[in-house]
Amino acid sequence: MRLGLFGGSFDPPHVGHLLVASDAVDALELDRVIFVPASVQPLKAGQAVASAAQRAAMVRLLVGNDRRFEVDPVEIERPGLSYTVDTVAIVASRNPGSELFLLVGADILRTFARWREPQRIVQFATLVVLQRADGRTAETPDVSGLPGHPRFVATRRIDVSSTEIRERVRTGKSIRGFVPDAVADFIAAQRLYR
Repeated sequence: MRLGLFGGSFDPPHVGHLLVASDAVDALELDRVIFVPASVQPLKAGQAVASAAQRAAMVRLLVGNDRRFEVDPVEIERPGLSYTVDTVAIVASRNPGSELFLLVGADILRTFARWREPQRIVQFATLVVLQRADGRTAETPDVSGLPGHPRFVATRRIDVSSTEIRERVRTGKSIRGFVPDAVADFIAAQRLYR
C-alpha cells in the first residue's frame, strides 16, 4: 500500500488542503492520504485558535466519506510535543509493508535538516515536496545537505489560507467556498475564531 502523510495544524482545514492531497494521490499513485493534525501549537500562543480535538473534528468533516483520505489523531493522542520522526515511526509500525510518503510544503526545505532526526525520517518515508504551480516552470530548490532524495510534486495554486479564514470569521465575513459547508457549520456552532 502507498500512503501519504499530510500533517499540519489545520486551523481550520480548507479546500486547499483537499486539493493538494488530491494532487498528491494522483501524482504519486497513493492508495490513501493520512491527515495528521498537530497537537501543540506553540507558535500560535495568544491567538484565537481551535483546540486539538476541534481541529481533528474539522479535518474529519473536511475529508468526509472520501476513501482516499483518513484522519489519524496520533499526535493529538500522544502527550507532549510532537516530532515528525515519532509520528512517521508509529504510522510505519501500524502499516507494515506499506510505502510511506511524507508530504510537505516547499517552505519546509529551509528547515528540514534541523528537524529532529531527519535521517531517520527518510528511512521511514520518502520526503515529497509539494510545490505550487503558477504557470511558470518551477525551479527545483537546492537539496544538497538534505537526507535522502526528495521527490517534487507540482500542485495547483490555491490562494486560500487558514489565516485568511480565521480573519474572515473574526470580521464577520462568509467562509462558504473556502471550507466545506460541514466545516463552516462546525466553526459557527463552536463559535471558533471570534
